[in-house]
Amino acid sequence: MFKKILIANRGEIAVRVAKTARAMGVKTVAVYSDADANAPHVRACDEAIHIGPSPAAESYLRAEKIIAACKKTGAEAVHPGYGFLSENADFADALDKADIVFIGPTAKTIRAMGSKSAAKDLMEAAKVPTTPGYQGEDQAVATFKKESKRIGYPVLLKATAGGGGKGMRMVEKETDLEDALKSAQREAKSAFGDDRFLVEKYVARARHLEVQIFGDGRGNVVHMFERDCSVQRRHQKVIEEAPAPNLPQKIRKNLLEAGVNAGKAVDYRGTGTVEFLYDEQSAAVYFMEMNTRLQVEHPVSELITGQDFVEWQLRIAAGEGLPMPQEAISEKGHAFEARLYAENPAQNFAPSIGTLTTLSLPDDIARIDSGVEEGQEITPYYDPMIAKIITYGSNREASLGGMRTALEQTRVAGLETNARFLHALAADSDFVRGDVSTRYIEDHEKALFDQPDIDTRILSTALFARHLEKRAGCGGDPWEALTGFRLNRPQKAVYWIEHDGKPALATLNRKADGIHVTLEPNAAAAVRREGEAAGAPVNFIFNGTQTKDGAYRMTVDGETFNADAVKHGQSLRLFIGADFWDICFPNPLAGIAAHHSSEGSLTAPMPGVITLLSAKPGDSITAGGALLVMEAMKMEHTIKAPYDGVIRAYKFNAGEQVKDGDLLVEFEESA
Repeated sequence: MFKKILIANRGEIAVRVAKTARAMGVKTVAVYSDADANAPHVRACDEAIHIGPSPAAESYLRAEKIIAACKKTGAEAVHPGYGFLSENADFADALDKADIVFIGPTAKTIRAMGSKSAAKDLMEAAKVPTTPGYQGEDQAVATFKKESKRIGYPVLLKATAGGGGKGMRMVEKETDLEDALKSAQREAKSAFGDDRFLVEKYVARARHLEVQIFGDGRGNVVHMFERDCSVQRRHQKVIEEAPAPNLPQKIRKNLLEAGVNAGKAVDYRGTGTVEFLYDEQSAAVYFMEMNTRLQVEHPVSELITGQDFVEWQLRIAAGEGLPMPQEAISEKGHAFEARLYAENPAQNFAPSIGTLTTLSLPDDIARIDSGVEEGQEITPYYDPMIAKIITYGSNREASLGGMRTALEQTRVAGLETNARFLHALAADSDFVRGDVSTRYIEDHEKALFDQPDIDTRILSTALFARHLEKRAGCGGDPWEALTGFRLNRPQKAVYWIEHDGKPALATLNRKADGIHVTLEPNAAAAVRREGEAAGAPVNFIFNGTQTKDGAYRMTVDGETFNADAVKHGQSLRLFIGADFWDICFPNPLAGIAAHHSSEGSLTAPMPGVITLLSAKPGDSITAGGALLVMEAMKMEHTIKAPYDGVIRAYKFNAGEQVKDGDLLVEFEESA
């Protein structure tokens, strides 16, 4: 076994690898960029080496810096994690030349599977069924149009060197193909340094199934059963489970055999994942690709098999062979993994950057794999994953119930996350039944994206939290301060509150039976209950206490519930279960509008690079039309016209860097 390894990655996967290595008595070396100088993965390892500036292209993707760090620290092997250099054959070759072990497959295998086009050719030769498509060398737009017409729309464009949903576009008609191809090529070139593409038939109601395999590089390959990763956004997985639900036994048998055969076809060494599309209507299984690395979702397979996959990787790389034969590997129970991201589902899952002012994850009821901590900044340089929440149960129902509970206890503030969306997904009736497909999110938009209405529970919790905040600020009870020296004066307080940009006036009176609230009429912010006339004030009574752990125990009009309140920028973020609301207490003298940017403000939503100006000054653009394209957090973002208007001036050229909040274009509304 190795005495020391270097982990050529960051975040949760670096922490994950370090944990197993430590348990095996193997020393670890972390590498870090400027942005990660104080990151948890640096502290998780025995040593740490700085490898460059924050952008990945200047640090984590620099093979020569990784090799230099190995030589400096005496690391005998490199674990690449996933992403970055994990599927880079040239990196594997360079390590071999430097007499450093690559904890993964051979460079030959990576090259064979790294190109989706070459992989499909190889799998077809090995009699593994593949998706109908075109993966030739001719990359002309005309060729893609001709082949797409032959295959039949809709089609899926895929970067041959792609992964993680990057460089993928679904195209429904020929008139959209050229623009989609060019956009995807730009994204692929930036992410992978390769803009070659293939096109496949898009199976609308498919399931995304994958088989986890291990090989010893000597012809022996075993599987760790299958996973279902069907629920995706932008072709990137959102929630995964093992084993796959409602899968006919015959299909499962064929799937596992195809996965093992795919590994044998390339004499696989280490761990890999063979991905398939399953068309339930035709009962057909199609090979998509092989990922020659550890997958993000590997924990669900670890939990049902009881095996540590990183330990398997280290033992195979050290020459020990497969730790177990196939007949000794068994499965038990069911596991789910939900990917908690810093992103805003309501804005097409746009990444959210900022400081994690609150981060509380339910590690008592779930396995939490995370590489960030409270107080840390989520930067625009890397994938915005906060944590993987993984639950296990004796059956699917128990595991999914645990996932819902875990998400109800997840608390994040300082930026936006997909936690509420994940809970809505885990609670949706079709998902509970295991009726899933790659179109699940599109087909269940209303159930998954509906925002909860504000109600008296939230208003009372916000007002009570504000009351306690004022008490702490004045060193006593604000009710007493309000009463003053006049006898029998009512104990009253008045607050301006604001939710979703709309203000309302709340008047509080403390009486013997609780705090009486009158909320002045406001169509957006006031809660209208059944039987109440529009335009009339809303009245309710509440009582509250704060527990030792900072939570709130509230009673509103006789209903008792638990809630949490934490600071979120200039707001209070109120949680009840998995739902949350942001409530402001603005200064009415400062003007409510000061809290909001003007409608249609064409500013950069985050730091990035302008990649394309879609028009020129003087052009008229209709509402929704593209003004420019910028790349940020490994994705392209199209800035669109908020209304019909005319471009007066662009503030940046293609290729220029922009900061969060920079004005990108002067756009004047048409008269």
